[in-house]
Amino acid sequence: RGTFFLQAFCLAAAGVLFRLVCLPDGQQTQIEWKQTLKQTNPLQAFLDGKHFMNVAFVMLFAVVFGKKCVYPIYTYVVMEFLFYGLHLWSVNYLYVWAILAFAAWSLRKMEHPLGWAVLSGGFGMLFGLLCAPVYLFSGGPGFAVSWWISGIPFDLTHAAGNFVIALVLFVPLRRLLTKLYANIQ
Repeated sequence: RGTFFLQAFCLAAAGVLFRLVCLPDGQQTQIEWKQTLKQTNPLQAFLDGKHFMNVAFVMLFAVVFGKKCVYPIYTYVVMEFLFYGLHLWSVNYLYVWAILAFAAWSLRKMEHPLGWAVLSGGFGMLFGLLCAPVYLFSGGPGFAVSWWISGIPFDLTHAAGNFVIALVLFVPLRRLLTKLYANIQ
């Protein structure tokens, strides 16, 4: 139970930081906290499709929680299924987050933010390619390749967002989550 609340707190805090960093310059002098908090609601970000943070949190959960990372990761996957229904992309979510979690867990001794940013950005760039096998089996090679190529603009945006977020937030959030998790064990 404590882990769930810790994860929810970290997700909300990271959302607030992300929104504050990304506010246009004209708005930074007059921040409306109520609106900012509404925009940082993880569910709202989730529904708006603004989920750069899942990559950072999958990496954080894998590094801090080890094998227990499967619980928050697949809770997220089930939430995706419940909100959006089961589709072809649903199969992707059953394995892509596990690949990222394994990669992060394998690199758990890495301390430098740039390394985490490269992993996060690289995953963003490879996201479409990692999802393509589902489309290969469902529609053939032409469908898989065309699906992957048409998604490259999204992958570029995904990679850039992941890179910046991991560069800025991964190491401080890792320290915080490690301390909080140690206190509840």
